Amino acid sequence: MTGHVAVVTGASRGIGRAIAVDLARVGADVALFGRDELALAETRAACTDARPGAKVTMHVADVASEPAVADAVADVLREHGRIDVAVANAGQAKDGLILRFRGEDLDRLIDVNLKSAFYLSAAVAKPMMKARAGSIVLVSSIVGLAGNPGQSAYAATKAGLLGLAKSLAKELGSRNIRVNAVAPGLIETAMTTEMPAAAREHYLNTIALGRAGSPEDVAPVVTFLASDAARYVTGQTLVVDGGFLM
Repeated sequence: MTGHVAVVTGASRGIGRAIAVDLARVGADVALFGRDELALAETRAACTDARPGAKVTMHVADVASEPAVADAVADVLREHGRIDVAVANAGQAKDGLILRFRGEDLDRLIDVNLKSAFYLSAAVAKPMMKARAGSIVLVSSIVGLAGNPGQSAYAATKAGLLGLAKSLAKELGSRNIRVNAVAPGLIETAMTTEMPAAAREHYLNTIALGRAGSPEDVAPVVTFLASDAARYVTGQTLVVDGGFLM
């Protein structure tokens, strides 16, 4: 991917950081999107450690805001001159039974998990269409495929990403722009450390490989979808769950 430019949202930590580092490792220059400037700086350092000389820029923005995403993408185009890959990874989790779930929490999940991916895809589509090439990867979840009690709102937003990926794959395919999704399972991140012990035990007992995944298990799958190795893959969802859903 030498010479390619990749945008990664939610790049401050966890899966987003691992994706950014892996893309830098294989030769891409990376534009990091997130709200935590200090954490983005740590990701940038990790990227340049993986490939000294990589051009890595930071863009502090709330990707739940359409104008903020548009401005950040415009900055990337000014600084890097192109965008070849866009990874919509930003996400939040909020669990709760539907009878107790607050409307404002639902709105925030929709904004961060779903709208941000829509905004990013819309912002990068124009330069990709002009270049007649590009790859967009949306980071969903196995909860969006299978559902989970107490996670109806989260599951709804993650399922929405799957529909978005398929629709955009059909909409943009004629311009040689590929759109795919990745659905991670139980991955060891700050988001999953708050999982109730009983739920965690259930997951671990059901995973065929018998362990939780790491962000580094997910990142190479995203890199594959972003690369020319997946040049004939679009509209697909790759599940990275250690054999939980079978």
